[in-house]
Amino acid sequence: MTTQKLFVLDTNVLLHDPQSLFRFAEHDVYLPLITLEEMDAHKVGMSDVARNARQASRYIDQLFNHAPDALSSGIPLHLSGFKEAQGKLLLQTTLNIAPLPESLSDEKADNLILALVKYLHEHPNGYNDVALVSKDINIRLKARALGLPAEDYFNDKVLEDSDMLYSGYRQLDADFWLRNGSQLESWQEQGKAHYRIQGKDAQSLLHNELLLDQDDNKTLQARVVSIDNTQPSAILQTVKDYSHNKNSVFGITSRNWGQNYALNLLMNPDIDLVTLLGQAGTGKTLLTLAAALTQVLDQQLYNEIIMTRVTVPVGDDIGFLPGTEEEKMNPWMGALEDNLEVLTHSDDMGGAWARAATQDMVRNKIKVKSINFMRGRTFQHKFLIVDEAQNLTSKQMKTLITRAGEGTKIVCMGNLAQIDTPYLSEGSSGLTYLVDRFKNWPHFGHITLQQGERSRLAAHAVSVL
Repeated sequence: MTTQKLFVLDTNVLLHDPQSLFRFAEHDVYLPLITLEEMDAHKVGMSDVARNARQASRYIDQLFNHAPDALSSGIPLHLSGFKEAQGKLLLQTTLNIAPLPESLSDEKADNLILALVKYLHEHPNGYNDVALVSKDINIRLKARALGLPAEDYFNDKVLEDSDMLYSGYRQLDADFWLRNGSQLESWQEQGKAHYRIQGKDAQSLLHNELLLDQDDNKTLQARVVSIDNTQPSAILQTVKDYSHNKNSVFGITSRNWGQNYALNLLMNPDIDLVTLLGQAGTGKTLLTLAAALTQVLDQQLYNEIIMTRVTVPVGDDIGFLPGTEEEKMNPWMGALEDNLEVLTHSDDMGGAWARAATQDMVRNKIKVKSINFMRGRTFQHKFLIVDEAQNLTSKQMKTLITRAGEGTKIVCMGNLAQIDTPYLSEGSSGLTYLVDRFKNWPHFGHITLQQGERSRLAAHAVSVL
């Protein structure tokens, strides 16, 4: 008996990731006929599921064209150009199935797959193990109840544990400055203190990571601005204090160190991509809009703000919506309206007319776009805000980020505890994927906001509900 395994793919795996065919290394992949039938039912339309169904069908067709006479014996998967796939693709060519308990209907697609897996498990034909791979928890539970091996599809997961995700900051231990004091260099430049450290501590740092040194009397916040791996050494720069009224951003000041660093990232034109993670009420949207409006209206670094989000309803869908693209998106943009009301509210002597004029001017600089029409576009000198980014897949995230043209800044915000997209988890979310892949790029910044600032009621609800 060989050490090779045979993995039977459920339809939802191919609909989630068409390249899953090539993600099983030296092991073989088995496709039930019912999987092809279900894929055929999903291939019509412009959704990501339909696109994935068509792409998976193309991959299978390419393999069949390479070896049309090897359907049952197995087609080498590397023939499609994926050299890491050293196994074979096998297609069900007979209707051999094992009997299931009477409570499981033979007509249901999931049960037909289970009956096939049971037959293959009882007749392994030289394989060390036969296992079902599915994103559907229920079919995996039924398989285990029948004594059949069943696994989730893990290849799309960036991290097994979301607690291991890069947070964007680190607390300095009490001995940090003692370890680095003998070779420490410091100087002032453009009103900010700079420090150069050398040695093991410098090796572990990442570009634009926040170093936080807190004690009873003061808090030092420093950003890693450059790293020299040949020395090794790193240069730290103290961050701007946005908690002071003189440094307010569109009338907004930071209320904690997380918000302060978020504003440092958002207001830095050298950082092209910013990701903000945090629970509800941590200020992600308000800070981002304040920074965007300041840089569009006052500093004129960008000529327009574009805001988009994934339209996944929390409850029942409200059906089709009338109007233009922007009018259709308005019901999803309640957070935008709430925060604009805060930013454009003024207690000065201008009165209601001045507030209305300010609101009109601000809204003229903000365009709300649907994520469904982003493919093929290029945004030049825009400030692009992606809200609820945790509901994006890694493929959708790549599509969005590659829309950036010259002079465009992208901010992705989200809460990994509020994922509404089917088959996505904290480990496989496109937002997790983005943070993990970009975390040491010099023009990327990230911070996980810890402290809620919405209200004492909201803060208590987050902690106890």
